[in-house]
Amino acid sequence: MSRGLVTASIMAATVMHALDMTIANVVLPHMQGALLATQDQISWVLTSYVIASAIMTPPTGFLAARLGRKRFFQWSVAGFIAASMLCGVASSLTEMVVFRILQGGFGAALIPISQAILLDTYPRERHAQAMALWGVGVMVGPILGPTVGGYLTEVYDWRWIFFINLPVGIIAMLGIAASVPETPRDPNRTLDLTGFALLTVAVGALQLALDRGEIEGWLESTGIVAAVTIAGLCLYGFVVHSATVERPFLDLALLRDRNYAIGVLLIFLINLMMLATLALLPAFLQSLLGYPIVETGYLMMPRGVGTMVAMLIAGRIAGKIDARLIITAGLLLTSLSMWEMSRFNMNVDEHAIIVTGALQGFGMGLIFTPLSAMTFSTLSARLRTDGAAVFSLMRNLGSSIGVSVMTAYLSHGRQLHRAHLVEHVTPFNPILKDGPEALGIDTLAGLARLSAEISRQADVLAYLGDFYLLMLVPLIPLPLLLILKPRKYGRRA
Repeated sequence: MSRGLVTASIMAATVMHALDMTIANVVLPHMQGALLATQDQISWVLTSYVIASAIMTPPTGFLAARLGRKRFFQWSVAGFIAASMLCGVASSLTEMVVFRILQGGFGAALIPISQAILLDTYPRERHAQAMALWGVGVMVGPILGPTVGGYLTEVYDWRWIFFINLPVGIIAMLGIAASVPETPRDPNRTLDLTGFALLTVAVGALQLALDRGEIEGWLESTGIVAAVTIAGLCLYGFVVHSATVERPFLDLALLRDRNYAIGVLLIFLINLMMLATLALLPAFLQSLLGYPIVETGYLMMPRGVGTMVAMLIAGRIAGKIDARLIITAGLLLTSLSMWEMSRFNMNVDEHAIIVTGALQGFGMGLIFTPLSAMTFSTLSARLRTDGAAVFSLMRNLGSSIGVSVMTAYLSHGRQLHRAHLVEHVTPFNPILKDGPEALGIDTLAGLARLSAEISRQADVLAYLGDFYLLMLVPLIPLPLLLILKPRKYGRRA
């Protein structure tokens, strides 16, 4: 088989799915009008996709074993293309949500299966290079999603964010059919229905709470409290059940591999920060600095370029430099970029936005390639598909938790900073009444202008607080790197 054709086919499927994780975010206002939905209702377009994807990721290993990995991969790509076309022609919110559920369900297997195929295609000593190529699609897709979505919406129509999947998907399907080998089916592989049900409910309930929590007021909402409680109980039941049955839904041998267990924890922590930044920065640029949607996308592009460059470099130097040192450099650069962002203000120029974005993207690229390779470096080949599914699930959960926590922290920061700023608004403040920045607070119009300016400044301070907190996140995993085993070459799985 041709490794080049396998890699190109896998990359096409990976990029297609990765783009759809964020491509719809920037076009929600356009969808809202076309589908006659409220702002609260339209958010289900994102929530439905994420929940369906999270639920269908864990059974990837079982389905690939029973159906054959290549066949299952082809069905997943075909289903994703069909669901994308249905999303593009949806005429109501109900139709859109149903089709997005299908899209997320079919797309759930694309990332873990593509990772497992590449790990089996390349020898162990070239896993870092393989993960560098695969990581370009996984990491750059969400970064470029808002840019591509904004461009297609401005030039064509929001429905093209779904139609664009057709040519990419067809290329992937043809390449997979021609180059990817089939794996033997395992008719003896049974499904632990109890474990599957417990994990499915736990993941679905947790994802629902994370995606709807900010909208519904978190613990003030009975529904969110119920979802968190159900998630906790089912997760506990899943752990107990898995430890006591002979053939659990997920093979616990995964967690006995030290590199794999630590790698999964690291990717969870790292994704707490990555997608949170991608969610916060576009809103900061558009709502506070006044950048239009297309220009916001262009300002986000250097982040993707930095990621691609770093991944390719990391793939080339793998084996020559201890991977733990490369990951450490990436974590420190990422933290440095967030520190620079925590010093932004209303007058920040495009140069600072581009430089910090490129620096952060470069840091993330240095992290992802060696971390992916080290995570699977000591894992048995028979566990790779299951391992890739759990790796993908933890990456997505980390992203969801990061976005939810930082959004809640942003909302809290707004209230806190506004209350603090309002304390300085008195008739005796000479700056407000007589100084050069006087707003005429003795008039209703002046008070309205003052209130708007206070809200704007409180928003800025809240965003900067989020950026500062995100600066600390990359420093948390540093001690865990000492526990990882250095990679050894010359042996195949």
